[in-house]
Amino acid sequence: GLLQMQLILHYDETYREVKYGNMGLPDIDSKMLMGINVTPIAALLYTPVLIRFFGTKWMMFLAVGIYALFVSTNYWERYYTLVPSAVALGMAIVPLWASMGNYITRMAQKYYEYSHYKEQDDQGPQKRPPRGSHAPYLLVFQAIFYGFFHLSFACAQLPMIYFLNHYLYDLNHTLYNVQSCGTNSQGILSGFNKTVLKTLPRSRNLIVVESVLMAVAFLAMLLVLGLCGAAYRPTEEIDLRSVGWGNIFQLPFKHVRDFRLRHLVPFFIYSGFEVLFACTGLALASTACMALSDKIQGYGVCSVGLERLAYLLVAYSLGASAASVLGLLWLWLPRPVPLVAGAGVHLLLTLSLFFWAPAPRVLQHIWILYIAAILWGVGSALNKTGLSTLLGILYEDKERQDFIFTIYHWWQAVAIFTVYLGSSLPMKAKLAVLLLTLVAAVASYLWMEQKLRQGVVPRQPRIPRPQHKVRGYRYLEEDNSDESDGEGERSGGSGGGGGGPGD
Repeated sequence: GLLQMQLILHYDETYREVKYGNMGLPDIDSKMLMGINVTPIAALLYTPVLIRFFGTKWMMFLAVGIYALFVSTNYWERYYTLVPSAVALGMAIVPLWASMGNYITRMAQKYYEYSHYKEQDDQGPQKRPPRGSHAPYLLVFQAIFYGFFHLSFACAQLPMIYFLNHYLYDLNHTLYNVQSCGTNSQGILSGFNKTVLKTLPRSRNLIVVESVLMAVAFLAMLLVLGLCGAAYRPTEEIDLRSVGWGNIFQLPFKHVRDFRLRHLVPFFIYSGFEVLFACTGLALASTACMALSDKIQGYGVCSVGLERLAYLLVAYSLGASAASVLGLLWLWLPRPVPLVAGAGVHLLLTLSLFFWAPAPRVLQHIWILYIAAILWGVGSALNKTGLSTLLGILYEDKERQDFIFTIYHWWQAVAIFTVYLGSSLPMKAKLAVLLLTLVAAVASYLWMEQKLRQGVVPRQPRIPRPQHKVRGYRYLEEDNSDESDGEGERSGGSGGGGGGPGD
């Protein structure tokens, strides 16, 4: 929300000249967007190492702290503050989401173990829960998380609704020379007015808005610090790190041997495409979800004006949040239903948008845009909830989860980088790429499910046994809590197998 507000201000020619003179804010904006979009490409190399080194909870805390750092640099807008913080933000995106996916999956497993602990209390030693037994809990946890997360798109529009919209010209001024929208638009929106502000906001008012956002960032850090417990017991965290840093670095690449991940890669890529298209194609169609800069086009702003951008994204947010909560209905339906249903909604919308070119400065069709934004949010929610839940079910071994979620969100980052590179393409080309990726993703996923029904055994890389010779700590071989199922079987059950519900 802060970046969206700042980039709209920087786009205004008068604001740049009066406020910052020859500072070159558009150049800063492009470098910031480059840092945010390009840096995550390298995340596959360092994300698992960071998660294993800091631990899941502390990785989340550190990543949220980097978000707070980015907010704080907007108090003093200079090259040496904005650009480095944008690069740091780009580096933190994949570790944050990988640790979040790992954490939610682990909490669902622990909650299942806690809720079923007393049922087995009088039956002797605790046994490892049956595979897939935590799946209903995982679906509930993911639905609740994404229900709140998708509300963040609405919260991000509060600075625009309550602050920036009061300074914006209406669409008759900003879109005066715009000739074509929707499927007929191409690259940079030609004719968009370079002056979008009626009056310049006072510096004091900007400081107030940024201070509120800074308070929210600190609150987020305190919530992670105070409410999130450790994903593993202290000894388990040590065991997880002690497999060797070289092995941790290699394991994300080795997991690509698993056919389940290879079949899901098109869905990972589409998951990155579709969210950016909702924020940039349907509403803005710029180089990033919050970027206006000089590359505005698409259906929303192009036809109904910049002042209604916030309300379109709020509609998307509310639709996605409601669909996430309603995703609890999938507890009683087959596993492929959420992903296929979300893909079906997006397929119909993409085909419709392919043939629709709304007229500029005409508000009669604004209800169509709101319906499209809500339905796209429904498809996005089913996509995100379905993918995260599916990965948690397929890879419930705790020593693999951070690698799997790293691969998932790294492919999303690759998709976002691709959108960043192709921001100047015609809208029809973008829709065609989106459509082809969607069809390939659904076909590949259904093929994976067919293989699993046929009993094809996936090839998973072996997790090295923990090296217990660590100075300063004492390990008990009888209670090797980090041994995977396959290792327990190969060693004839020695080492206890680590099957207790306290794992």
